[in-house]
Amino acid sequence: MLALIQRVTEASVKVEGETVGAIGPGLLALVGVEPGDGEAQVRRIAERLLNYRVFADADGRMNLGLAQTGGGLLLVSQFTLAADTRSGLRPGFSTAAAPAEAERIFSGLVAICREKHPGGVETGRFGAHMEVSLVNDGPVTFLLKA
Repeated sequence: MLALIQRVTEASVKVEGETVGAIGPGLLALVGVEPGDGEAQVRRIAERLLNYRVFADADGRMNLGLAQTGGGLLLVSQFTLAADTRSGLRPGFSTAAAPAEAERIFSGLVAICREKHPGGVETGRFGAHMEVSLVNDGPVTFLLKA
C-alpha cells in the first residue's frame, strides 16, 4: 500500500462537476493498493497518515502530525500510483490490486481513519474520473509505504 501525501491549505475532489470531498488545512493522500495488501497494511498506513510529523510546531519545525493539529484528511484512491514504471514508455498495472480488492481495502482505510480522526475525513469516489484540486503548503510531499 502506498500513500502520496501532500500538506495542503485546502483540497477538494469533483466528480462530474460536483464536489464530493473537500478539506481546509490538512493532508491530501493519494492511495494506491497493491496485490496482497490487507489489514496490516491498512492499519500501518492509517497510523502513518494520522501521525506522520509534517506540520510545524511552535518553533517552526515539522514535529506535529495530523492528529495533533486536528486538520482535515482527504483520501483519494489512485490505482496509477501502484503502476509499474520501471521500463518502457507505458505504465503496467499488474502491480496494482484488482478493482474489487482495492475498493475493499480502500474502504477499510477510510473506516479506520474516520474512527480515529475526529478532525474530519473526506474522500473522492472510488473508480470515478475525479478532478483533484489542491494548494500544496510548502510544498510538502512524501511517499509513504506500508
